[in-house]
Amino acid sequence: MTTASGDESASGAGFWRSEAVITSPHIKRTEEVTMRIVVIGGTGRIGSKVVQGLTERGHDVVAAAPSTGVNGFTGEGLSSVLVGAQAVVDVTNSPTFEEAAAQEFFNVSTTNVLAAETQAGVAHHVALSVVGTELLARESGYFKAKLAQESLIATGGVPYTIVRATQFFEFLTVIADSATVDGTVRLPDALIQPMDTTDVAEAVAIAAVNQPVNGIAEVGGPEQFRLPELIRTALTARGDSREVVADPAARYWGVDISERTLVPGPGATLFDIRFEDWILEKAARS
Repeated sequence: MTTASGDESASGAGFWRSEAVITSPHIKRTEEVTMRIVVIGGTGRIGSKVVQGLTERGHDVVAAAPSTGVNGFTGEGLSSVLVGAQAVVDVTNSPTFEEAAAQEFFNVSTTNVLAAETQAGVAHHVALSVVGTELLARESGYFKAKLAQESLIATGGVPYTIVRATQFFEFLTVIADSATVDGTVRLPDALIQPMDTTDVAEAVAIAAVNQPVNGIAEVGGPEQFRLPELIRTALTARGDSREVVADPAARYWGVDISERTLVPGPGATLFDIRFEDWILEKAARS
């Protein structure tokens, strides 16, 4: 791993960014101590990888999800599963981007989890969020809900770390679909710095085994791209011939973004997996 300024940070140094300042004190991994960690959303795309990574490090990890009898939204199973947990990771997501539904999901589930953590004496709440949330929230109902979730966590009384990640490689074609008009993909000519979900999970796992920073940690991939260029490459790699156009009037998920809305700040930790590597690995599996 490196920081956005280019410094090596294999021990996690430079990883953390508080809400008030760009950088915060360097934090080293503390994985020598075995911890009990509950991952809410632990059977999903990111959560399953967080569970796997922490388990491989020797921690006592519980994958909590409705399929395992734990539901953050209804509160089912929360009290019992958090008994003895030192850290809780919440990687659940709203099932819809619609503002009212997303607000309800994040408000209810986060409130339930924080209350159960307080009762159980959990020492660290880790949540996954998105780089640029405060900017995207100006026009996006979903991101308004994410920003409100972050505020709940920051004022909830449980020591916390919010990991804000850049866009995932896996969602690039979804971005293309959302921006397609009459067969043409129209996108703003903004910068983007996407990352592999394996690296996202690694970032969350590192946060979970470190001390809470009561702030935000930004993480991203190793390379920046122009959004239209990246989407064009991603579509070509899967044999999709849609034309991709850089359009100054185009929006990103309905939001008017600036050149750097989607990239992390200078205090971010950059992970290693490149877009090209991901494309090649995906091709090898197909």
